[in-house]
Amino acid sequence: MHIAIIRQRYNPYGGAERFVSRALVALQKTDVKVSLLARTWESIDGVDFIECQPFYLGRLWRDWGFARQVRQKIAGLDADLVQSHERISCCDIYRAGDGVHRVQLAQKARCMSWLERVFLSLSLYHGYVKNAEKKLFESPCLKAVICNSLMVKREILQHFAVDAKKIHVIYNGVDTTLFHPAVKREAPVVKLALNLPDTAPVFVFVGSGFERKGLRQVLKAFAGLPEACFLLVVGYDKRSRFYKKEAVRLKIAARVKFLGPQKNVLPFYAVADAVVLPTLYDPFPNVALEALACGVALITSTTSGAAEVVIDHENGFVCDALDVAGIQNAMASLCDKAAAERMGQHARVTAEQYDLDTMAAHLTELYRKLLG
Repeated sequence: MHIAIIRQRYNPYGGAERFVSRALVALQKTDVKVSLLARTWESIDGVDFIECQPFYLGRLWRDWGFARQVRQKIAGLDADLVQSHERISCCDIYRAGDGVHRVQLAQKARCMSWLERVFLSLSLYHGYVKNAEKKLFESPCLKAVICNSLMVKREILQHFAVDAKKIHVIYNGVDTTLFHPAVKREAPVVKLALNLPDTAPVFVFVGSGFERKGLRQVLKAFAGLPEACFLLVVGYDKRSRFYKKEAVRLKIAARVKFLGPQKNVLPFYAVADAVVLPTLYDPFPNVALEALACGVALITSTTSGAAEVVIDHENGFVCDALDVAGIQNAMASLCDKAAAERMGQHARVTAEQYDLDTMAAHLTELYRKLLG
């Protein structure tokens, strides 16, 4: 079986990119031959990389030009199935890992002034993406849609004329051997390196794009916690300086450590009593399963697909992304080391249902079904 996979950009810190890399590695264990069409990607043994790098200026031209070149190269590629992770209507399968764009914009608008919302509605780029999305979902060529949460499936059915039988929910997979509670053995060394007290409750925020991931709400919630707590912020944002100033304004700068983007996030799960990710919109962040697999309780939002695997007071908490009081109450509960440990044990049990082999099995089963 020959599968061609489309994903435009590779960002080692991006959740969608990490999913594609993990899926490619997992598929290598099956009898599936994989070709990858992208601008750039990390080297993966056994994967046929096809570079699509047309010149562009601006993000609208970037997406349009990439889609155009991909269509040309797909036409000459002998693939049984074409699976796209971009909104390009030449595919047999679309994995909606980025969710529904118009829903994401609606959630983003919750944090905007009326003038910012006007500019958002007039954006040519967002107009292009919404149009491409509609054309993709309603294309007669589309055989299947892979969603990584029931939340995204509901949104697709709500906004587009697509047959529900085409939509398949296949959750993300996590390497449950690499992401394992055993990482906590490294906690003393990591705490020493980060100058964290041994007994201090530690909260970890992991994600790039701080506004969408909810860092401002986390900082506000953290400001109301006991002074013995610490917050580690791992990820990239071009406005990092703004969030550092916000920490100063809230008088918590001494207890908040901005650590930048990190390729290896395991040391931070090792010291975490909880991972906090009250994202405005996220189909299903990989961070969620990584944290759960490491035996770390998760605080997430109702607009995250990860909420589907979190049970309040059992393996974490779910609250509205803008509910600062709710986020604070959840964090306060996990300041209790015994409660955090108990929820962490349940978290690991949850994650064991979502290993990479299970994800690969569901994908290959779908491919075979589509090919008859």
